[in-house]
Amino acid sequence: MRTGTISRPCAISRPDTAKPPAVLLAGGLARRMGGGDKCLLQLAGRPLLVHAIDRVRPQAAPLLLNANGQSDRFAEFGLPVMADPVPDHPGPLAGILAGMRWAMNFGHSHMLSLPTDTPYFPLDLSSRLLCAVDPDHPIACAATAGAVHHVFAVWPVDLADRLETALQQGCRHVGRFAETAGRAVVDWTDRPFDPFFNINTPQDLAAAEEILLRNQAGTVSE
Repeated sequence: MRTGTISRPCAISRPDTAKPPAVLLAGGLARRMGGGDKCLLQLAGRPLLVHAIDRVRPQAAPLLLNANGQSDRFAEFGLPVMADPVPDHPGPLAGILAGMRWAMNFGHSHMLSLPTDTPYFPLDLSSRLLCAVDPDHPIACAATAGAVHHVFAVWPVDLADRLETALQQGCRHVGRFAETAGRAVVDWTDRPFDPFFNINTPQDLAAAEEILLRNQAGTVSE
């Protein structure tokens, strides 16, 4: 069920819709890629994590990387790293919780979440999602072609305790939690390609390379 669907851009009108903090989610096990850190795979000679950082930096600040294990393997990227605050790799909701706890330090009502395996997400992601938030829909999620991408979302940081309780009770489904808490959905076009195309397999990585080749001088516009 899609609730609170919004398909139009809207003007930023509130102080708390300035650049929000953002958490980059890299805590998964990448089983379909053979394990390891999927965000360190190379696309056009650069790690996927660098593609994500370059696209989100104009939209959000500061940035946090959610990743498990030894954090020093990410030292070259210059980001703080925070592991899941709950055990047993419960999925993206744990990374979102980590981001909420961290983002509380910066005085914003909301924070942005995004995965690190989606190299072409929109350059207006943060501003449009923030504009969709209202009292009935404190969460805003991105969508294309009828599919909601719940990990591309803005979240109220004061939802942290509720999310932690849900995780402790076994909740693992990002969309189900977002719907329960109240979400808006913001649509983007999927032409000429879906900007939320994500890389889960070696075949997806090859397809991402093809997208670059089809665009001017290896760049992907908004």
